[in-house]
Amino acid sequence: MAEIPTVAIPGGATVPALGLGTWMMGEDPAKAQIEIESLRHGLDLGMTLIDTAEMYGEGGAEKITGAAIEGRRDEVFLVSKVYPWNASRQGVVDACERSLERLKTDRLDLYLLHWRGEHPLAETVAGFEALRQSGKIGAWGVSNFDIDDMQELMAVPGGENCAANQVLFNLSRRGIEYDLLPWCQQRGIPVMAYSPIEQGRLAKSAELIRIAKAYQATPAQVALAFLLERDGVIAIPKSANPHRVEENAEAAELDLSDDDWLALDAAFPPPGRKTPLEMI
Repeated sequence: MAEIPTVAIPGGATVPALGLGTWMMGEDPAKAQIEIESLRHGLDLGMTLIDTAEMYGEGGAEKITGAAIEGRRDEVFLVSKVYPWNASRQGVVDACERSLERLKTDRLDLYLLHWRGEHPLAETVAGFEALRQSGKIGAWGVSNFDIDDMQELMAVPGGENCAANQVLFNLSRRGIEYDLLPWCQQRGIPVMAYSPIEQGRLAKSAELIRIAKAYQATPAQVALAFLLERDGVIAIPKSANPHRVEENAEAAELDLSDDDWLALDAAFPPPGRKTPLEMI
């Protein structure tokens, strides 16, 4: 299996550009064991970044993640997110402590504000910085921030320490390529792409199916290869199927021809103008 490319996180960490998502995990006790096994299999394959959030399953996904990384914490780059209504100066600290308890660990490697809410960014950043200084988190970042949000963040004391922005980005949602992605790339701020296969819908694309067949690959692997081709982008597909996790890891082996990249651009045109940041 090809080696997964890596992305540098501000602050010194280097992480795989293909990680493991946990959205919609931890919601059904009957599925817990297969979800844990899928995450562990992903770790075995080198997908050692796991992304979770207090929102997912109202903490259930963090518990699944905690079970999956038991005895393997030092292998994992662990990411979680705080609800916006918990993102006051003290609220961030308290929410982080609850997440750490569910994850059964003493630290997060990256802690994100899930989306903007009522609390001023200065308060949230102050909370993040306190957590960073105490060693509870290695770095902090944001999620669902458009370019104007990022510019506002940079003007806040400590805002320049933002280490990632997690947004919706895939072949069918390319709006960030117009402005947000180059802005982040110029500043060395990684972009984490959630729903990289559009929750499975891209796998049904006739053009992706056509291209995939030529490489004896799957449409989902082509969709992931599109993201892996981009500097500073980390894709976090979620799967509770160990075989599918293995397929996702194999996307790193794909090397599409120039003609096929052009065909993808024709089927999924890059943006020609500013579009509002999309969310699911």
